[in-house]
Amino acid sequence: MWPITESLHLIRYLLVWKVNRKMVRLPHCLPVDLSRVLGTLIAERLPTREAQPWRKALSKWDAYEGDAADSRPRDRHKPRPGQPDRNTPVPQIAWPIETVLFVYPGKQIYGQGELIFWELKLAGTSADHGLFLEVILPAMEEASTTTDPRWSHPNSLWGGFDIQSIYAARGLHWEPVARDGKLDLRQRVPPTWWAEGRTFTSDSERALDQLSWSTGFDLPTPPATRAPTLSQILEALTARLSAFRPGKHLANADVWQSLSPDDQAALRRAIEQAAEFPVVRQQIGPAPKGWPGKWGGSQKFLLIPDPIVPYLELASILHIGRQTHFGCGTFIIK
Repeated sequence: MWPITESLHLIRYLLVWKVNRKMVRLPHCLPVDLSRVLGTLIAERLPTREAQPWRKALSKWDAYEGDAADSRPRDRHKPRPGQPDRNTPVPQIAWPIETVLFVYPGKQIYGQGELIFWELKLAGTSADHGLFLEVILPAMEEASTTTDPRWSHPNSLWGGFDIQSIYAARGLHWEPVARDGKLDLRQRVPPTWWAEGRTFTSDSERALDQLSWSTGFDLPTPPATRAPTLSQILEALTARLSAFRPGKHLANADVWQSLSPDDQAALRRAIEQAAEFPVVRQQIGPAPKGWPGKWGGSQKFLLIPDPIVPYLELASILHIGRQTHFGCGTFIIK
């Protein structure tokens, strides 16, 4: 295990949902619907006191025009009542627990028996397998069979799928938590499994120089450039580390102090070295309307030096910038 990861708590769940309707049309932005539908069901299942922070967080949706859970066809110029306006930016909303909802690239329409893949990441103090089993999974099970008209309608995902399988990341491998709908209650998922056996070293036989954003991103980059530099990405990673440490979130200065002297020195050297390799080409444009994040696309650097690769790999797993709850801020390097 890479020393810098030893104090970072994270559980990565891979969810495999199997469509059980003749046809399902996914919502325009599935991460947004996952957040709102599952979050609402969680809040409704919790005792009043425990539900309060959930209701407070979810109340921000009230100011967002329409209902993000409804994916029925509509006039492309005028959204129907009860649906979001894609021209309205997705608000800065997150669950009261540290989570990332990362949907794997796929299609809009699925037939019966087809599989939908997505990751749920629990971070920091929220990286608790018990929390997943007792709070989040029951809401998923309810969402899979719901007939509630707020969510379910013909061709809707909600009420139209089975939870086929659940896996938890153990280093580079996925360990089964549930198969064919049967949950293994004996399986323990510690919050350090995700990094077990990972070396965070580049195994590419050629020099790496490209970064392609898998989701939208929103980093504090100058508007004229749009594409963040390697240094800015590493600085965003440093700020992000706080969310993955158990206990209270730390200020950036405290995050530095929480690292070992060797880790501090190595990260500073990486940030300084990154400044020597500028962006030489970019294809960065606005994120799709109705999706979180500000920008998307790809960029090319003069070179991505080997010492920086482990930090970029870590950043891609943790997600960086704003709206990480919806899966923003992850990428692949090549």
